[in-house]
Amino acid sequence: MNHEKLDCFRQLMSLAEDLAKRVAKWPRGNGFLADQLNRAMTSAVLNLAEGNGKRAYNRERRRFFQIALGSLAETSAALDLARAFGLMPAAQQAALKSRLKLAYVKIGALP
Repeated sequence: MNHEKLDCFRQLMSLAEDLAKRVAKWPRGNGFLADQLNRAMTSAVLNLAEGNGKRAYNRERRRFFQIALGSLAETSAALDLARAFGLMPAAQQAALKSRLKLAYVKIGALP
């Protein structure tokens, strides 16, 4: 599939795997945030793939990329909440957000 060739797709998949492992270790009572974080990350990955699957470089393709970017913003906000709730240290949050930003820029540059 074409989306698998995208560097930003591979970055998001790596980040999704990392996040899933981390949130699985969170204490009970934080499932609502873990679920939201996983859903936002999933949305970003799937919308990137679907948008890249569009044959023409048109509005519809761009719309899926915009949805993926919105989901990455949601993921970033969820990481902010995780830090605020004491679920991850600041250094870990910063490293994850840095990876998110790299993918965000690459998706934003897609035609």
